[in-house]
Amino acid sequence: DADPRPGRFVLTGSETLSLGAATAQSLAGRTAVARLLPLSREEVRSTRFEASSLFETLWRGGYPALFSRELEVVDWLSAYLTTLVERDLRQLAQVGDLLTFQAFLGLTAGRAGSLLNMSALGADAGVSHTTARNWLSVLESMFLVFRLAPWHRNIGKRLVKMPKLYFWDTGLLCYLLGIRAPEQLRTHPLRGQIFENWVVSELAKAEYHRGREPRMWFYRDQQGVEIDVILEGHDGDVRLIEVKSGQTLGGDAFDGLIAGAGRWGLAADPRPSRRILVYGGDEQQRRTAAEVWPWHQVDGVGGGGAQ
Repeated sequence: DADPRPGRFVLTGSETLSLGAATAQSLAGRTAVARLLPLSREEVRSTRFEASSLFETLWRGGYPALFSRELEVVDWLSAYLTTLVERDLRQLAQVGDLLTFQAFLGLTAGRAGSLLNMSALGADAGVSHTTARNWLSVLESMFLVFRLAPWHRNIGKRLVKMPKLYFWDTGLLCYLLGIRAPEQLRTHPLRGQIFENWVVSELAKAEYHRGREPRMWFYRDQQGVEIDVILEGHDGDVRLIEVKSGQTLGGDAFDGLIAGAGRWGLAADPRPSRRILVYGGDEQQRRTAAEVWPWHQVDGVGGGGAQ
């Protein structure tokens, strides 16, 4: 306190719950918190291990150790998960039955990119709704998963409606799903959800890495019309984003986005909006229905990253 110059200390740690419990003072108003998330596409691009394909990118994920050293991806993720579950998460979540918690993790991975029904998740894992909610909160606090809230004009309803669940790292997600090689993703039944998870997490990382709290939602109405991501820019515009994992696009690829954009126009205030489709192909295109962005340029979709 005698020397008020800012930036004299950097405190790092992977256990935010333990760190907070052990700190005597809150330091409110005297600190800035930076979320050290797995590497984004923009950050990976600067390493010598940049993946050459979409499947490699999804499968490898973004943990820094896998880009700074010559490591076997599956071996490293196995050791990381074992340490995480048997030491950190077991202690923080007060897990008595380790096998049940491991099953819960696997079930959580199977729901990535889907609506999160806490009661169904708990029932499938063989635990109570309360236990499932507590365990998921710990996974969120450890920056393993996050929730994307549904958009609704009434802010209060956004908080009570069912969110979608995503992982911060698709490498860990693939490992939990039993995917041990990139080529398995080509025919995997959850490839679309894994790709959607990757795009959503990349958009959120891009915001956090620029010191901004992401203003992101998804839209779904009672008729099943859906927009994968609604991203509100800090310049006031709105990006309506559809995600398709295919490497080519047929005419019907835009049907959901067109329908969703029409419903958005009726439901929201008249702000400028852009329709964007992110897909698993390699070419950027301009279609009448939407802007088309390839997967490897996802860091430019939010408007702040390199293309």
